[in-house]
Amino acid sequence: MNMNENEFRASQAGGLPPTYSHPYNQQPVAAAPVLTPPRPKKKRVAALVTAGTLAAAVIGGASGAAIAGLDSGSATGPATSATTVSSTTNTDVSAVAAKVLPSVVQVNVTTRQGEAIGSGVILTADGKILTNAHVVSGAVGDVTITLSDGTEYQATVLGADTKADIAVLQAKGASGLTPAALGDSGKVQVGEQVVAIGSPGGLQNTVTSGIVSALDRDLSDISSGEPDTPFGQTANTSGGPSYTAIQTDASINQGNSGGPLVNMNGEVIGINSALYSPSASSTGSVGIGFAIPINDAKTIIEQIENS
Repeated sequence: MNMNENEFRASQAGGLPPTYSHPYNQQPVAAAPVLTPPRPKKKRVAALVTAGTLAAAVIGGASGAAIAGLDSGSATGPATSATTVSSTTNTDVSAVAAKVLPSVVQVNVTTRQGEAIGSGVILTADGKILTNAHVVSGAVGDVTITLSDGTEYQATVLGADTKADIAVLQAKGASGLTPAALGDSGKVQVGEQVVAIGSPGGLQNTVTSGIVSALDRDLSDISSGEPDTPFGQTANTSGGPSYTAIQTDASINQGNSGGPLVNMNGEVIGINSALYSPSASSTGSVGIGFAIPINDAKTIIEQIENS
């Protein structure tokens, strides 16, 4: 049974992982940050959770795992039965999914705490991959990327920016991959329909749809204090990722981290990175997710490539 880092934390702490814990605590990967509902006239208080999955072996059979029915060995491979389209309000969602799925990968990472799972976006035919920094935080050795057709490659981390929560990987010996079309997040409008693709719970090739529910959401204004992590540590939220996000009601869950948020032209407008939870006991999407604007990601990608 495979779980992501956030799920791992959820199982140990009885809820979703703490805000921005991955890059700074060197713990298992990728889930979407979580927040507690804001109170009127007061600073927003919330628990941000990153989106990924990690191996149940690390949990030692702890209850509360959000993943069920997954093998205890390698991450669940892509399968037609694992592909879902939910909240569909436009028949074009199926066309968007068909166009973008070949450009989305599952990212499996080995950390000192166990196995973790996230998602990624193919940037170049020779295997350059975009994902979240928290997905590969604490990686030991190479990471494994799995294409939508099940093909696997080993990949190295070219660089990462923990503040922007962006990382770039390079698949070894890859060729002929299908790069995603990157859009212009500056043109995104509130209310426009979007599609999210990734591996929530290790279920690769999962597709969900919704709308852009808000823009310019400053995540640095949202904090969760210092919640305990599944490892008995206190998360330091003061130095976590800080960026202005696209907010969406497309379902984003643990394992979606690093995957694309795309418009109805099949262009990537954001990188899914966090989800909002109204309480520490919540373990799934409540219709509020956050994505890093792709224009911001492009800047970080260029900095990493030129460093």
